[in-house]
Amino acid sequence: MQTPVVKRWLNTRHLLPVTSSMTKSLVVSSSADNSPIVSLCGVDKTYPGGFQALSNVNLEIQRGEIFALLGPNGAGKTTLISIICGIVNPSAGKIVADGHDIARDYRAARAAIGLVPQELHTDAFESVWATVTFSRGLFGKPPNPAYLEKVLRDLSLWDKRKVKIMALSGGMKRRVLIAKALSHEPTILFLDEPSAGVDVELRHDMWRMVRELREQGTTIILTTHYIEEAEEMADRIGVINKGQLILVEDKEVLMHKLGKKQLTLTLRQPMSTIPAALSNWSLTLCEDGQALVYSFDTQVEETGIAELLRALGEHGIEFKDLRSSESSLEDIFVSLVHQPGASA
Repeated sequence: MQTPVVKRWLNTRHLLPVTSSMTKSLVVSSSADNSPIVSLCGVDKTYPGGFQALSNVNLEIQRGEIFALLGPNGAGKTTLISIICGIVNPSAGKIVADGHDIARDYRAARAAIGLVPQELHTDAFESVWATVTFSRGLFGKPPNPAYLEKVLRDLSLWDKRKVKIMALSGGMKRRVLIAKALSHEPTILFLDEPSAGVDVELRHDMWRMVRELREQGTTIILTTHYIEEAEEMADRIGVINKGQLILVEDKEVLMHKLGKKQLTLTLRQPMSTIPAALSNWSLTLCEDGQALVYSFDTQVEETGIAELLRALGEHGIEFKDLRSSESSLEDIFVSLVHQPGASA
């Protein structure tokens, strides 16, 4: 029984099983080099009716990295992944996956890709083992029970291998989708909202497994609404909004460049307004007047904190406690997608 995703995959461009000669070419193309494993140039997607889901997307993803694609609902994340995976046809642009043009050499390109979709499309009446074995066979891979056993054990599915998928919980079905995506040993793995609707235990299991896959050389591209997931795992971050890729940056560099620090001073006596003499500092008074918050740039050499503390003393403003905090990736993401011109 074929899922809707498998049917679309098979029907698009008449996909046939991978031959032995194609398998050899995959081994050659997957060898270590400095070229990006996924390359997109000028990718557009406009649907009938005029809606433009993607506009001039240019992106290179390096071999062996974990790349997180962030964006609000409707930003174009799933459309972009679907185009690379061959489920949706682009309106314009060129895409290369593991050295293969996805239009000209589509069978080899798709054989290099594993996809864990958002939707829980599963073969309800098949057992876990049968559906994972079938997924491997779709790509012309020879049987490898030992490899599939390892995948199922890593996903805590081995004890459920004989159970029909219809009898599994939602979280277990999500694990089966991951097992199917890994069944043919892809070099590129797409995780489209992998944590949607799963429990904390599975989320952390997936994080561990993703790290292990990266250590083995697999390139991971994930979309997520759980920003802590990207902050925890990703090497690089891409932010997409209204179909346009507005930023791609190393995670640490991004947080250093765009991150802000705040110094919160808890006052001994509440204030109603900030004195005009303190207007040179970026100060915010909390609603209850009990604290002052000073925002400063971590990149500048002089933060102004020492001068601020002296100015507070000169004006008789006493504080009983102070603490500093730093912007999270979530703060940066929100500021990026809401800043003026972010989607222009």
